[in-house]
Formats: sequence, C-alpha cells, structure tokens
Amino acid sequence: MPSLSGDINAPLEPIAGFDAPAAPVPQAGVQAQTTPPAPVAAPRPTVPASEAAVPAETLPDAVLTEAPELAQPLPPLNSFNVEPVEVAGVDDARAVVIRYDTVINGLDDIDGTAQFRSLSALEEGDGKAANATMVQARAKEDEQLAVRIMHAKGYYDGTAISAIEQPQGGRLRAVVTASPGRQYKLGSIRIVAQPTVPAGMIDAALPLKVGDPIEAERVQGAEANVSLTLPQRGYPFVQVGQRDILLDDTTVTGAYTLPVDTGPRASFGTYSTTGKLAFDAEHVGVLARFDRGELYDNRKVDDLRSALVATGLFSGVSVEPQRTGQIAPDGSEYVNLLVKQDAGPARTLAGEAGYGTGQGLRVEGSWTHRNLFPPEGALIVRGVAGTQEQGLGVTFRRSNAGRRDRTFQVLANASRSNYDAFEAFTGTLGVRWSYDSTPIWQKRFTYAYGGELIGTNEDTYDFEAGERRRKTYGIAALPLFAGFDTSDNLLNPTKGFRIKLNVSPEASVQGSARPYGRFMVEGTAYYPIGDSIVIAGRARAGSIQGIERDDLAPSRRYYAGGGGSVRGFGFQELGPRTPEVDDEGNNLNRPIGGRSLNEFAIEARYRFGNFGIVPFIDAGQVYESALPTASDLRFGAGIGGRFYTNFGPMRVDVATPLARKPGESKIALYISIGQAF
Repeated sequence: MPSLSGDINAPLEPIAGFDAPAAPVPQAGVQAQTTPPAPVAAPRPTVPASEAAVPAETLPDAVLTEAPELAQPLPPLNSFNVEPVEVAGVDDARAVVIRYDTVINGLDDIDGTAQFRSLSALEEGDGKAANATMVQARAKEDEQLAVRIMHAKGYYDGTAISAIEQPQGGRLRAVVTASPGRQYKLGSIRIVAQPTVPAGMIDAALPLKVGDPIEAERVQGAEANVSLTLPQRGYPFVQVGQRDILLDDTTVTGAYTLPVDTGPRASFGTYSTTGKLAFDAEHVGVLARFDRGELYDNRKVDDLRSALVATGLFSGVSVEPQRTGQIAPDGSEYVNLLVKQDAGPARTLAGEAGYGTGQGLRVEGSWTHRNLFPPEGALIVRGVAGTQEQGLGVTFRRSNAGRRDRTFQVLANASRSNYDAFEAFTGTLGVRWSYDSTPIWQKRFTYAYGGELIGTNEDTYDFEAGERRRKTYGIAALPLFAGFDTSDNLLNPTKGFRIKLNVSPEASVQGSARPYGRFMVEGTAYYPIGDSIVIAGRARAGSIQGIERDDLAPSRRYYAGGGGSVRGFGFQELGPRTPEVDDEGNNLNRPIGGRSLNEFAIEARYRFGNFGIVPFIDAGQVYESALPTASDLRFGAGIGGRFYTNFGPMRVDVATPLARKPGESKIALYISIGQAF
C-alpha cells in the first residue's frame, strides 16, 4: 500500500508537499491500492514499397545516366542566403496580439478558485497572447495547477481538462474544468518518537485528529507546531522527520505516520562566545533572563538574542544551543549557549532639532562611543545650540550595569539659559541609577534615583527692591522617580495608562541652607475608538513645599506653557508675572514662576496610513501657593499633524490661547519628534 511523504523542513508553499498527478496514483509518495497497467506498445506504421527511400548508390546506372544531377554532391550550407526577405509595407516588429478570457470551473466547491487565479499562467498573461498556441500551452499548465490544488486540499482523485473556445463573433475563451472527486481523510495517526516528559507532549502539540481532511496546509501547520512547541518545553534539538501517508482508495482514508527525533531533554547550562567580540561571555549572562538548571525554552533564547541586538554593538549576532553531555540533577542535559559575535562600529553621531513659540529654535548634537569602557560603558558628549539655550555636557553611561536594563550614569554639564522668566549660567554634577523600559521589553514598573550638585547664577526679580538682581545658588538634590505603565507602546501608545511620580528632596544654599521638597505627579490614558482614532488624555500636578518662592532659584520653580505643557501659549508664559517696567515705562510683564501648577490635556489622534490629524485642547495654570487650585485656568486649542516613522511620529502642532490677554501669543507653533504625551 503506497504512501504520501514530504520534507517537513521544506518551505510551506500553498500546495507544496502534496503534488500528485490525477487519480488514482498521486505523486510525492502517494501510492494507491491499484496495479499500474502494463505499457502498451504503439503499432509500428508500415510504408509501401513504392514509397520507401532508396540509397543513391543502389540506383541503376540507367537512372543516373538519365538524371545525372542525382549523383552530384549537395552544395555547402554556407552557400545559402539566410537573410530574411524584406517585404515593403509589412512591419514584422509589431507583434500580433490576441485577447482571451479565462474561465475556471469546479474549484468553487473546494474553495480553490482564488488560489488558482493567484497562481494561474492564464491569469498572469493578463488576457493577452501572441497566438492561440500560447493560450493552449498556458491552459495545459493550468490543468496541472488545478490538479495540484485539489491534491493539496485532499482530493487525490481529482482531474482537470482544458479547452480553447471561440464563440461566434466573440473573443477567445480558455476554459479549465476541474473534477475534484472524493476528499481523503485521516484514518489513523501514528507518531514514532522517544518518550517525552511529560508524556504525550508530541500528541498534544500535533493538532490533527482522525477524520480531518488530508489538507497540505493543515498537515504542514500541525507538524510545524511540533517543531515550535517542543523547543519551548525543554527539547532544543528536536527534528521532525518525513511524514508518510498510506492512502486507501476503498475507504478514502489515509494512515498517517510521523517520525520525530526529540533529542535529549535539556536545561540551561553555560555560555561561550566566539568571533569579533564586543564583550565576554560573563556579560552575556547578565543579559539572560534565565538561570543555570532552568528548563530550556527557546523563547528565552530569542529574548537574549534581542537583548544583544539592542545593545547596538553588533553588525551580526546569533545564539545557538550546543550539547555538552553533562547531566543535570533532574536528569536533563545541560546545554551551552554559543554566542557568535560580530562587533560593529561603536561610534555614533546624532542630532535633533525643534522649534517652539517662546522657546525658539533648539538644535542638539551628540557624539557617542557605546563601548569605550567594556562592557557597554559609553562616553557621550552633547552640545546644545539654540536661540535661548546653549550648553555642553559629558556623560559616562554603563548600560545593563550588573542587571539587564539597569543603567548607571555620571554626568557633568554647563549651560546658559536665557528666557523671559530668567537668565542663568548653570553647572551640574550628577549620578543616577535607573531601571528603564526598552522597546524590546516595556516594563510595568520603572524607577530611578540619584544625586545632583548644582551651582547656578541667575537673575531674578527682587520684589523688595523692585528690580532685577543676580544671585548665586548652591543646590543639592536627591531626585527619585517611579513609574507604572500599562500602555501598549512606548513611542505611540494606543491603549492603557501611565502614572509617573517625581520626588526630589533638595536644599538651597544662599548664605544658609534651606531644605525643601519638589513633587510632581502625572497620569496619562489612551482609549482606542475603532482602528483609526485614539482618545488621549493627560493630567499633571506639582507642588514645592518648605520654602518661599522668592528664596527659590528661578530655574527650580514651576512654569507652564509650551509644546510639552499647555499648547497655545509660549514657553513658560503662564502664571504670575513681575510688575517691572522698562526704561520707557512699558510693562515687561515677565513670568516669574510659582510653587505649584496643574495641567490638563485631551486630544483625538486620527491616523490614516503614515499620516495623522490631532485636534486638541489644553488647560493649566501656575500658582504662587504651595498647592495648586482650580482657579484661573487658561485654555489653549489647536490642531496638529503627524507623520509616523519607524522611530516614532514627527509632530507639528499649531494652537491659540482662548480668551487671549494682551501680550500673549496669538498663534503658537511646535515642531518635535514624538507625541505630546
């Protein structure tokens, strides 16, 4: 009794692995319970003696004498003129085109018409051919296609014929007619494999049952599931063999047999590395999310490979399990993970630019060596040049510092800020530890902590003297951050919510030390409406406790207004203002900041393809008091455009303040990368 077999490692084509000729004997290992007929010899044609060829040398001399040309040698081939004859008025370069229609019958009942049309030679010809012979050749090719489709769906008795028709006065028609016949089904299922732990793992992973149609897609998908499931459950070296299906044309069933070599049950063991190294095997272990002795799971190996790629240090990297022969206490075999590294360029130049009303143009550039101090010790030099901000900074950053996704940083920078609210020359030294989300693993809970020493010389309005004066402040801070995130995407969330809390105990030294605390809480939420609209909302509140506003450095106060705050207003435009006037008696009305704020925003993000439109309304205010209130809220409204890229949306927002007051911006423009929140 013959069999149907195929290579499980072959690519899954729509009808691959189940190709066979018309019934009753399928190809590709399909054997029917019939005996092939004996070959029948074609009758040998007879030729009348009067028409038989006679060699020249056997002709009578009389014949040669009467026709001497018969005895002459043939002229050489190179004496013939083989150039085509040109006929006036005839353009041989213009090809003759005939048009035809394609008709397929018989595949609708087995849901094969769409697949046939997608692969058809007749359809690929787009209804055009040079001649009828070409149409007929395509139709013959499509006969075989129809048979293969029927076999792939379990109809191994299927046949197909084609015909070329020329209706009276109509265009040519190529008709392919399929006769599926009976559909074969699984009569029995047998798996030949070693025992697994737990027992029956392969049976559970093979989603086939007796009575299922013998369809190529169903069978290949089931076998692929075995190859996928077992490496996730401790069998990294599993190999699914070549299936065998024994067809019975009497019962219209097939006996299915699948050999599986499970290989040893394995657990994680050691690491090794080879190639052009970016770091050693010990640091590979830092990136892994599994421990020695843990049951092998190739999903965790894929996660390790993704983490290696995310370091940005490789032009190529792979992770492969290797047998060691070492037996673990649970009876499994330890595997070694071989990491093949190909370290790529570690230096990066980057830049970004933005514009905001009140903040002006801002351009930032950076040079980074991501592995100057292996493993993953980066040196970053940044520079900022803008109409109202300039600065230079140096940062040492250790990524995956003793733990995956934990970052350690030491930074030093100097900057000059020149805004309506204040002008400041500031130097900062800081250290920071953080546990961050990444595009590979977006975490629910994140945190950061550290310390800062800040020296700043700033001009501030002295209410007692009624004029601006420069003061120098020394500030020590211990900033803390905690975040909780259920959103679905770091750069462009469409559902879920986020909560962020910032707490910074600080001390200001200006003659004497003044301790105080800065607090900020923010929540954002994202709610999808259909496939193309997301309603996004944000609320933020801040408070500074333990110090009077005028004793606080202007750069440490709260401000509102701008592209990341209340749109429609210029940068830092909201809140209390000074009563100062210029030399001509004009009220300068500069913002002075406060000890508390609140902000609210809601927007509708409508996306179509790579573009989007976002109408929004924002609200907020800054207060002199230590706690925010809901009084005197200011509103801004506008509309934005989005261009979605693979690294996040590019944003252009235009807004205007509602109930605008004298001196406030009429129109505010914001250009940046990323959503507003």
